[in-house]
Amino acid sequence: MTKKEHRTLIRIIVTLIWFAALLGTDRAGLLRGAGTYGRFLLYFLPYLLIGYDVLLKALRNIIRGQVFDEHFLMMIATFAAFGLGLMGDEAYSEALAVMLFYQIGELFQDVAVGKSRKSIADMMSIAPESANVERNGRVEVMDPEEAHIGDILLIKAGEKVPLDGTVIEGESYLNTAALTGESVPRRVKAGDPVISGCVNGEGTLRVRVEKEYEDSTVARILDLVENASSRKARLENFITRFARVYTPVVTIGAVLLAVLPPLFHIGGLTYADSIRRACNFLIVSCPCALVISVPLGFFGGIGASSKIGVLVKGSNYLEAASGLSTLVFDKTGTLTKGEFRVQKVVPSAGESDTQNLLGTPEEAQRRLLETAALGESYSNHPIARSIREALGENTSLDTARVTDAKEAAGHGIEALLDGKKLLIGNLSLMTSNHIDAKPAEEPGTIIYTALDGHYLGYIVISDTVKEGAKEAIREIKEAGVSKTVMLTGDRKGAAVQVAETLGIDEVHSDLLPADKVSEVEKLIAEAGKAGGKLGFVGDGINDAPVLMRADVGFAMGALGSDAAIEAADIVLMDDDIRKIPKVIRIARKTMRIVKSNVVFAIAVKLLILALSVFGLASMWAAVFGDVGVAILCILNSMRTLHESR
Repeated sequence: MTKKEHRTLIRIIVTLIWFAALLGTDRAGLLRGAGTYGRFLLYFLPYLLIGYDVLLKALRNIIRGQVFDEHFLMMIATFAAFGLGLMGDEAYSEALAVMLFYQIGELFQDVAVGKSRKSIADMMSIAPESANVERNGRVEVMDPEEAHIGDILLIKAGEKVPLDGTVIEGESYLNTAALTGESVPRRVKAGDPVISGCVNGEGTLRVRVEKEYEDSTVARILDLVENASSRKARLENFITRFARVYTPVVTIGAVLLAVLPPLFHIGGLTYADSIRRACNFLIVSCPCALVISVPLGFFGGIGASSKIGVLVKGSNYLEAASGLSTLVFDKTGTLTKGEFRVQKVVPSAGESDTQNLLGTPEEAQRRLLETAALGESYSNHPIARSIREALGENTSLDTARVTDAKEAAGHGIEALLDGKKLLIGNLSLMTSNHIDAKPAEEPGTIIYTALDGHYLGYIVISDTVKEGAKEAIREIKEAGVSKTVMLTGDRKGAAVQVAETLGIDEVHSDLLPADKVSEVEKLIAEAGKAGGKLGFVGDGINDAPVLMRADVGFAMGALGSDAAIEAADIVLMDDDIRKIPKVIRIARKTMRIVKSNVVFAIAVKLLILALSVFGLASMWAAVFGDVGVAILCILNSMRTLHESR
């Protein structure tokens, strides 16, 4: 509880005691001798104690031209009630009760908002205050924004990583909980990347800065969090517009209700009766329950998402996520690790000269892999690295045996190995060089190899599926997404294998970036016809156009490109797609809670408004229609905070 909330609580307690004492003495008849003005003062003083800030806000807003708000309604209604008391209507206690319970509701609201903001505040606290930079043999403490790419940072145990960089010396464990929601520390050593906002657990690290502060992870996160409230859901915008029209309408209605019945002798009502009904009308018409609980519900949903390491850029995206019926995935880097591995080595069989060249089947596999690794020894392509890694770290290659290596664009590599022509690549490379190689029907990337005109065999290389990807797809379907689709530039065989492994419903392969946009356009149209929304999950620069086109774009925040994160609507800070079904559940629960608040608040208010018009509702009922409904709606909204558990 903040200092301001603590002071308000003290005022509420003092006023409650004062109010209880007044009610007791009043009912005992002990205040009869105080006279009309004496009783007025006894009730008006605690009213000022509890409501002075409401009155000041109402007056300031009137001066600024912002007349019709809840402060204005409370001021007019309670002043009218005190006026009735001076007219002998015994309305002092009700006037004080209205302001007292209104303040109790406001305090309740402030505490609820504070709790919902806590996870966001925790996220905001990841910003480092300073950086230890090594310059000219000295360590200078400076603002992280003053450090630049290439600077060396000294990060001691317990300090936050101020900028994104690479460890050049030291070994430690980083606490990434504030960024990813993951409680298990991550071990880093020389050569490993580190991102700003993490906390160094032990040891001292020397880190080379790779990004300026404005481009760092922590700066991007803070920017996303700070701008989240500016992107409002349609329902939230509707409530805002509704309140702007609703409040002046009911105020005018209350004035008419106070003046017209006695003026035209309707129902035999006196001005005191009409004013009392108008007061009830004003109190219950206050739109606090809607204006507070709806944004609070969305804010709670965004806060619950941030607790699990997911940044939602605005309540409009949370609203859209609640309606997802189709979820489209990029393959490499999203469903798979983007790390190629040799899955199979198949030497050629059947020709005696090839068998003699390669030896026994075991030797043949080893020699084929070694031959391909030699041919790929000068390449940094992921496929080349995967072939070299398959030989093992202890295998040394005599790269001097390879000469005249050159790349055949789109086909593979041609080189001389011990003076003999070596071909490594796809089937087209073999065919164009008149090598008799039969097409291999294997899922994955096929690397054919030939030496000195002899076909040696092929190597199957494929990407590895991410841990938890299959579980994520299953949970996404359980969360209510009816259709999952994978889009990839890979060939059909490799794509279908991954889709079948994970349980993806539909696959589109051999796609260029522009083709992905076209496919997503078709899928959006299909989802729209059924009244659903489409989400896209990607991580690369080429995914940015699709992320922007989708109803909801999910990007990988840890390994994803800056362009993808900028284009996305929801960012997974640890690249774990198992967070997606959790976000969908949070979004759907948030929408259920927000809609139930709207229906409940409007229904109760309309009922009490109608009863007030006919004099069937007391001011206490009006207080419940305002404060009671607001508290119930706030309590309901706070349930969104617990969904992350």
